[in-house]
Amino acid sequence: MKIKSLLICTAIAGLAFFAASCNNGSKSSFDYDPDAQLVYIGEDIAVAQTQYGKVKGYIMRDVYTFLGIPYGASTEGKNRFMPPQPPEPWDGVLPTVYFGACAPQAPGNWQSTSYKTFQDEWNYAYMSEDCLKLNVWTPAIDKAKRPVIVWIHGGGYSFGCSYEQKGYLGENFARRENSVFVSINHRLNCFGFTDFAGVGGEKYKHSGNVGMLDCVAALQWVKDNIANFGGDPDNVTIIGQSGGGGKVCILASMPSAKGLISKVVPLSGSATSAGDQAYAEALGAEILKAAGLKPGEIDKLQEMPWEEYYELAYSVSRNFRPEGMNARGAFSPVADDIDIPKGTFFTLDRDDLPDVAMLLCTTTNEFTSDRDDPSKELLTKAEIVDMLKANFGDNAEAVYDEYDKLFPGNSPYGIYTIVNTPRTSVLNTANAKLHQKSPVYLAWYNWYPPMFDGRYRSFHNIDISFWFYNTDVMLSHSGGGKVPRALSAKMADALHAFMLTGNPNTGKKDGLPQWPQYTQEGCETMILNNTCVVKNNPDTRARELMGSNVPSLLPAPTPAPAK
Repeated sequence: MKIKSLLICTAIAGLAFFAASCNNGSKSSFDYDPDAQLVYIGEDIAVAQTQYGKVKGYIMRDVYTFLGIPYGASTEGKNRFMPPQPPEPWDGVLPTVYFGACAPQAPGNWQSTSYKTFQDEWNYAYMSEDCLKLNVWTPAIDKAKRPVIVWIHGGGYSFGCSYEQKGYLGENFARRENSVFVSINHRLNCFGFTDFAGVGGEKYKHSGNVGMLDCVAALQWVKDNIANFGGDPDNVTIIGQSGGGGKVCILASMPSAKGLISKVVPLSGSATSAGDQAYAEALGAEILKAAGLKPGEIDKLQEMPWEEYYELAYSVSRNFRPEGMNARGAFSPVADDIDIPKGTFFTLDRDDLPDVAMLLCTTTNEFTSDRDDPSKELLTKAEIVDMLKANFGDNAEAVYDEYDKLFPGNSPYGIYTIVNTPRTSVLNTANAKLHQKSPVYLAWYNWYPPMFDGRYRSFHNIDISFWFYNTDVMLSHSGGGKVPRALSAKMADALHAFMLTGNPNTGKKDGLPQWPQYTQEGCETMILNNTCVVKNNPDTRARELMGSNVPSLLPAPTPAPAK
């Protein structure tokens, strides 16, 4: 992989990103006057104090916006593989008016002819090891102590950034919910999670988890500074999607995060354990060996250009499968019992770990789609059931019928995509979390955007813009307009209520129905759609019929040739 040749294109793509994202809708949808001046920036406008120096942003449609605030020093050179260090204090006022660099990673190959590119509009403007930056949106610079929400991006543990989609922007949520919205970048992949503890000794004992320690450092920055941005440092909710949901669960299980978080919201991704330490340390040793270095020379890896180290690390990891070791998730957080505990999260009898309220949500059609292939809509129920028999045998038709009753109106292939997205992982997380005292709430998102003739369905990451009241920003996900906006308003209000109290019920007549706490016996689930309903054990029978054959991903069915 030649990374340098890909970076120029991503930088150019980022230039138009933020300007395009600001077309937010009408006055009826967003509480600002579209005919007034919308942007204010100047010497004494939007200035806030941090512990390292003053920062200056701008006001966009009545929301104070600060982008690219340093919460840590550059991670290059001597700081590579090391826990995050504080940034150098600065004199004067630091402009914070555009997003900071993405963490080093391989840019996606997004093509102009790709519907996936249209769908998600990924943006990775530029990359650098000087990536420990965060963004703040707030209604005012005052002492109002508003609830704070911190967004942690997805992309597994290897990709992503705080602004990769327009749906991640915090302006609309901050305005509507009178809250402070923060998003962060942090180290990823082989820079955030190469474990050299086995060959590097005491100096490198944290190297396998520095990406998560970056997140803790960002939360510590929030604790120390957010009051100067109108936020409450003692009421901080963290939320993440996909890999970000896993990070949220890990943070909710780290001793160093206790006291920094008040509630947690994992979306379409969660975790009940971290990676195997023995495998992670063996992989680190193999990388050092492949570099032609001895343990006493490990510091030389800090001197390599990041592109070279990235290619070295991944060339090793692709083929590293030591016998008898769990090779799941190379370059992911490590259960080392120093930064991240071993064992099943939330079930450990330890007073030094967080115990906070949790709200989980998944979508009904996460990863399987015929968006690009309308021919799959021609598949019959009999053909789909025949496909399902490979996993479920004589129960295949009963499994199909259970989901068809739960979500009527789907095509046979639509039912297949739901069967292919079982809630096993999220329910395992919810059930583990019940071992703690704090409440758990569970949602299942089932709204289908009216695009691609209905084949979009509830795909992975569609719900993010709904939680953040960004459906009129992330138009390629929602289609825009009053219908998705109405659902988004209910979801954003419920999220705000959860931030305030640990309970998502708003008491609004036009809000979500009464949302009960999750129990293992009742599996109480808020199903999110144009009409939102709570159902107890909605898919329990279907999962019982699946038995131990619950799929991770079933093979995609292929329509028979036309006769």
